Amino acid sequence: MILHVDMDAFYASIETRDRPELEGKPVLVGGNPRGRGVVAAANYAARAFGIHSAMPTGKAHQLCPEAVFLAPRIGYYAEVSEQIQKIFKRYTPLVEPLSLDEAFLDVQGSEALFGEAVSIGRQIKQAIQGELGLCASVGIAPNKFVSKIASDLGKPDGFLVVRPNEVQSFLDPLPVRRLWGIGKVGSQVLEKKGIRSIYDLRQQPLALIHQLFGKWGDRLWAFAQGQDDRKVVPDHQIKSVSNEQTFDKDLEDVAMLRAHLVKLTEQVAWRLRQHGLLAQVVEMKIRFSNFKTITRSQSLSKATQTTQDLLNVILNLFHLNFSKKPRAVRLLGMGASRLVRNHTVQEDLFFDASRKKQQQIDAAVDLIRSKYGASALGRGGCEYP
Repeated sequence: MILHVDMDAFYASIETRDRPELEGKPVLVGGNPRGRGVVAAANYAARAFGIHSAMPTGKAHQLCPEAVFLAPRIGYYAEVSEQIQKIFKRYTPLVEPLSLDEAFLDVQGSEALFGEAVSIGRQIKQAIQGELGLCASVGIAPNKFVSKIASDLGKPDGFLVVRPNEVQSFLDPLPVRRLWGIGKVGSQVLEKKGIRSIYDLRQQPLALIHQLFGKWGDRLWAFAQGQDDRKVVPDHQIKSVSNEQTFDKDLEDVAMLRAHLVKLTEQVAWRLRQHGLLAQVVEMKIRFSNFKTITRSQSLSKATQTTQDLLNVILNLFHLNFSKKPRAVRLLGMGASRLVRNHTVQEDLFFDASRKKQQQIDAAVDLIRSKYGASALGRGGCEYP
């Protein structure tokens, strides 16, 4: 069985735990409400006003003027995340972190020591609450896809178990938007075909779903059948690092898309440095409004974790494959693959001074963000190199 453990309103919950006077109040973590920032996290008291993550903080302030706005402390949240990871690893080495606040755990090999998966899930949930004063929602199911849906449906403070013989009865009544990556636009495409529930989708021939969504549709159809063969991959076995963003409204503006690509690249570069990894291949993913998806990649002459090196490549890919023929985009992604450990790469005898400078810039940016939050510092306009 697979566990999906997801912390409830992680950033905001940490702030409320550390400042008991905030208990019961709407708390938002993110940018300045008088600036152009966005909400990174909102506790459930704030969500009652319709506030959600990625919402502009100005709009959030309009919805709830009495909300408490706090600047993010990403470095501190990462420390708490490490404490949570240590709890996970008491029970299994097969832990796949998805972000600071959620992870998949494969506990099949641990059941002889700690009891069945349900017992392990309860022990983990209780340990997080008892030792760290934080609340986690846990989903337990035969595969990753179903366990993640289970944890989502149980929130907040959830604990939901889906046994192997219950998978289809669990999935069938759910709306199709519960399928990974469907979203509002995808739901509308399916609804035009009379497909509203996961049951409706799984009754369709695979060819129809493939026709609507391409190769990605094949995965959606498999999910609707309760099928997901993805393994839990521990962080020390990471083969690629990627980040992607699905837009609420399709974007066609080249400058806006480039700005999003810069942010995605900064996040991927930061994760590479956190894991001590360097990339030998840069990948770009674009999903258009008609759900057609293209991926492009470029090998590097030298493995790197430097933000500027990765930006040079990804913006070149973007320029060659999109800028000349703009189209409406619903998803944009950036990835790094063919990863090697930092210590396995021998430095050039004649080290490029400009590369050294970029590494120093990355180190300074990482330090500032760890202290003051991810939104404390960002790159200016990045044009095609």
